[in-house]
Amino acid sequence: MARLVKHERNTPYEIPEGTALPVYICACGLSKNKPFCDGSHKRTRDESAEAVYTYDEDGRAKLIKQY
Repeated sequence: MARLVKHERNTPYEIPEGTALPVYICACGLSKNKPFCDGSHKRTRDESAEAVYTYDEDGRAKLIKQY
C-alpha cells in the first residue's frame, strides 16, 4: 500500500563530527541516495509553507485537501 509521508524540512541535517568531510542526511525525502543528501531539496525552495506537494519523475503537484 502506498503512503504519503509529509516532510516539513527542506534542508539536510549536517553530521559534522567524526568525519573527514561533513556528511549530510536527507530531510526532504527526495534524495535518490538515502539516507544521504544528493541536493534534491533544491527543488523545494519555492514551495509555499502552507501547502503540501507530491513529487514524481515528471515533477511536482500541489495536493488539494478534500477532507
